[in-house]
Amino acid sequence: MISENDLVKGCQRGKAKSQRLLYELYAPKMLGVCMRYFHTKDEAQDALHDGFVKIYSKIKDFRGEGSFEGWIRRIMVNTSLNLYRHNLKRMYHADVDDERVQIADSSMSFDQFNVQDIMKLIQGLPDGYRIIFNMYEIDGYAHKEIAEALQISVNTSKSQLLKARKHLRQGLEELNKERNKI
Repeated sequence: MISENDLVKGCQRGKAKSQRLLYELYAPKMLGVCMRYFHTKDEAQDALHDGFVKIYSKIKDFRGEGSFEGWIRRIMVNTSLNLYRHNLKRMYHADVDDERVQIADSSMSFDQFNVQDIMKLIQGLPDGYRIIFNMYEIDGYAHKEIAEALQISVNTSKSQLLKARKHLRQGLEELNKERNKI
């Protein structure tokens, strides 16, 4: 097995074998990253392929500082956002100073839900909610970074996150009710 350092060096030299191996190693995980930003697998695969083109063209800039996988992930997230914005015809933006969403605490056990349940609920969120939820909760962006990346206000980012959480909670509660009927 080739080391990550040798793989990076091979890609930096433009070696097709290294590029293919890089794709084979990271594509499955990065497709999962892209899937969080789109409704369909086709859209996510477009972002994945665009992302790898960017990786191959920018790999000479990778200096080995920090995680290589983290560097790849960042490119995939940014590529997904760019593709989303490019395809965006109209996205709802509400500039809200302060919106509070109260969610009733229930006796629901979250252990009963699997990854597929949660991913399906996330992918079912409206576009704006889904993207901000993924950026904040999963990819660790701050609201200020989200606002800059999506060209929205910080308050809009916060509001969309609250609404996403509310939708997810409602979806989990409905799924819980359905399972308890069986």
